[in-house]
Amino acid sequence: MTKQEAEAILQKTFKLSHFYDEQWLTIEKILKGERVLLIEKTGFGKSLCFQFPAILHKGTTVIFSPLIALMRDQVKKLNSLSISAKCVNSEQAPEENSQIINDAKAGKIKILYIAPERQENSEWIEATRQMNLSMVVVDEAHCISVWGHDFRPAFRRIINLVNLLPKGLPVLATTATATKKVEADIAQQMGGNLSIIRGNLMRDNFKIFVIKVSSEDEKLIWLGKNLEKLPGSGVLYTGTRVDTEIYSKWFEHLKIPSIGYNAGLDPESRIAIENGLMNNQWKCVISTNALGMGIDKPDIRFIIHTQIPQSPIHYYQEIGRAGRDGQPSYIILFYNPEDRRLPEAFIEGGRPAIAKYEKVINAIKNEMLGEKDLMRRTNLKQNQLRVIKADLIEQKIIREVTFGRSKKIEYITKAPQLNTKAFEELRASKTNDLEKMIEYVETTQSRMKYLCDYLGDTASGSFNNCDNTGLKKITVAVTTEWTQKLQDFREDYFPVLEVETKGTNLVNGVTASYYGVSNVGAALHRSKYENGGDFPDLLLKLTLKAYRKKFGQEKFDLILYVPPTKSGELVKNFAMKVSQVLKFPISHNLTKQRVTNEQKVFENSYLKSDNVKDAFIYKVPVEIQGKSILLIDDIFDSSATVKEIGRYLTNLGALKIAPLAIARTVGGDLV
Repeated sequence: MTKQEAEAILQKTFKLSHFYDEQWLTIEKILKGERVLLIEKTGFGKSLCFQFPAILHKGTTVIFSPLIALMRDQVKKLNSLSISAKCVNSEQAPEENSQIINDAKAGKIKILYIAPERQENSEWIEATRQMNLSMVVVDEAHCISVWGHDFRPAFRRIINLVNLLPKGLPVLATTATATKKVEADIAQQMGGNLSIIRGNLMRDNFKIFVIKVSSEDEKLIWLGKNLEKLPGSGVLYTGTRVDTEIYSKWFEHLKIPSIGYNAGLDPESRIAIENGLMNNQWKCVISTNALGMGIDKPDIRFIIHTQIPQSPIHYYQEIGRAGRDGQPSYIILFYNPEDRRLPEAFIEGGRPAIAKYEKVINAIKNEMLGEKDLMRRTNLKQNQLRVIKADLIEQKIIREVTFGRSKKIEYITKAPQLNTKAFEELRASKTNDLEKMIEYVETTQSRMKYLCDYLGDTASGSFNNCDNTGLKKITVAVTTEWTQKLQDFREDYFPVLEVETKGTNLVNGVTASYYGVSNVGAALHRSKYENGGDFPDLLLKLTLKAYRKKFGQEKFDLILYVPPTKSGELVKNFAMKVSQVLKFPISHNLTKQRVTNEQKVFENSYLKSDNVKDAFIYKVPVEIQGKSILLIDDIFDSSATVKEIGRYLTNLGALKIAPLAIARTVGGDLV
């Protein structure tokens, strides 16, 4: 097929007039049955490089993508062009996924998007043997490489499939972010006869700024003053789920249209927000890195980061969503030296310490264990355990064994010693990436050129599109007016405690603040850990204000408080003061019948739940029958304690249990 013949089909099917040179070069190789690694900037049109050959092939093209939003977006567009496309992912009902897989086996689907993790599903494994595969695509291919910025163990299993494919069946791997080291790793894994096509990563329509600050308050104040002055709509990236809530509530307080987005939202909410972003419903969407990679919106006019990313690669990937239409777009990064703590935590979580690998090995040396039991034995978070598990399987130290529907992990007899060299090199590499990100912040050279040099783009060119090369530096001016606005916000915004569960009479409660975000955390710390005496009246006033905003004039029959682990009489005394103000009777009959540890020492939800299971007793159970209860605590960390007490009091006949806490911790889920 000539380029001219192909462009006639392109016009008819995709309503596009022509291919870029590198698009056509890639497509030519795919049509010849070759394997290609395509490294091109966001907005280049990498998806066309596999969608076009897919419609020419007789069979089904399978695209592995970690981005559910991208799957939905591309399937919608392809279907609008009368191209049969579907996606299989965890946010769809199992019955829907099964039907799609059956349709693919029957040859009814031309393009099938699927999450890499699906390869652990036996239905999918069997289906691949029955499908007429015409091409395999690995989207976001940097995820294949441990040196990549978003390595996922499940991507390694794609390579296992790729290596089983017959010669002549085309394979395309695509990414916008691959250093030379990542490029070499992907090439090595995909085998011989691989063509590598690397384009120009420069984006001269960006206006790039770094704003140095000394506090979170300065970030909030600058955004409050300036967000609406930026053109169009955009995305504001934060570091954690909690931050998405805080910033969205701050903008709500200022009547700036915005909404928070993170991986914890239900699928319907996420789809609605994605659609709203496409339709410019808000000035900005405030998100963790759960959003953005899969959104194909050409006119995002600004990308703002309130938290420094882990590496220049992460940063380039995220800002690459802006200005895909070639029009000017603002790229703004806030930087406080304290901010490096969060990416350091990501590095620790992404490649755990060697001691944690040894914990896992020791736990299964004498006994096969399932994932839940292994988490209990090792006190590891699920994501850390899965990274460790993938590494140990690769080193042939452990293996997974299937028993019916369950899987267990066993130690392989005479397994080799754990090889830590690669892990140490990787940790050093990730730490170096973070230092390079800080170097980007501090550089006096062109910021665009710095990013492209780091990514291995050797194209020459000078750029005057950043605050080092022609644009005016941005500084934050903190005024009394805006300090007061922020204070007013903090005295009117109270985080919800989401604890409602089936089978209990718990209702969602409220807390006065996030621990560590305002002066509330400092006051709590003084009382709990510095012998500062009872919690001060400022905490009482703010907590009562939170109560009234959440529950209004509602009356409760009884106040109880969570029995202390280490804080002595602090919570009891605080609860008594609440009782005196609200004039609800208080009981001291909820106690512990066994010793528990502080929840903060446990890393996963299973151990947090085990720590408090059956730990509480009420001395006069008849008092609870038919009562509505206000349950008071100082710091809400894990919901496990409140849920256990709620379950117990429900069984005693309580009609309603509502938690009220002074603060909740900021930790937990990041995306």
